[in-house]
Amino acid sequence: MNEEESLLKFPCQFPIKAMGKTSSELDIVVVEIVRRHIVDIKEGAITTRPSKDGNYTAVTVLIEASSKQQLDAIYQDLSDHPEILMAL
Repeated sequence: MNEEESLLKFPCQFPIKAMGKTSSELDIVVVEIVRRHIVDIKEGAITTRPSKDGNYTAVTVLIEASSKQQLDAIYQDLSDHPEILMAL
């Protein structure tokens, strides 16, 4: 699917969500990976949410996405990291 066929219109606000085992470093890892692709992450764009039992944490980063290729690259990098169990 190319950008003309995408349901998204770029640039757009897009939430990147990654989940992993709860640790003090998980949000830092996620933000570092996203920053490889997005230079300007706005203040307040990062939120974390623990699971019901606190074993896992979801980190969401709201970004200004410029292309489908950019989103694909972010998700690939997140998926490749051993601390990230799931990227949505």
